[in-house]
Amino acid sequence: MAIFALQIWGGMFYLLNKVFFSRSERSSNEFKKKNWRIRAWIVYLLGLPAWVTIFVLERNWIAAAIEAGGAPAMIIGLSIAIRGQGHELRWLDTLAKIMIGIGLTLSLYDFGGITTLNQVLELGIAVGFLVGTYMLAKEKAQGYFWFMGMNISTAVLMGIQNYPFLMVQQLISLGFVLDAYFVQRARAISPLSQSTL
Repeated sequence: MAIFALQIWGGMFYLLNKVFFSRSERSSNEFKKKNWRIRAWIVYLLGLPAWVTIFVLERNWIAAAIEAGGAPAMIIGLSIAIRGQGHELRWLDTLAKIMIGIGLTLSLYDFGGITTLNQVLELGIAVGFLVGTYMLAKEKAQGYFWFMGMNISTAVLMGIQNYPFLMVQQLISLGFVLDAYFVQRARAISPLSQSTL
């Protein structure tokens, strides 16, 4: 029962994160865009503990450390969403990199190297999550592209480890990530095409 509660907690908050990013990209003015981005970063942070706990329970050390290490990038994103570029704390980047090293070391030690499909999927999650979160924190739309890889890797891993709710949540999230990416791309190509959402 506790595992199911963690799935609902982590899954719903991470899904809301993608929904809010999508709404941000579709917003008709900067004030609405800013508010959706603030909400997106807040729910992302709120869902983080559940995901880290699930990854630790499954001995997904790389993914657990990467998720925990992603918190500084999430805080950077929230800070930029609230106060604008140039106000983020530099030491948060260093902390994120340290967490990556810890997660990779734990995984290599626990499994005696990269020996399982799960670890390969975790590396996919790691790259997509860290690069995507960092780029979106800096308000660079390429972050959505990296999130796509993260969502696919996470969905496969959750399916293998018998977390069907989280697998479906990741696939639904992928749809919102694709929406945000293509809306942003269309806006970049044609700045006059603004949605009224």
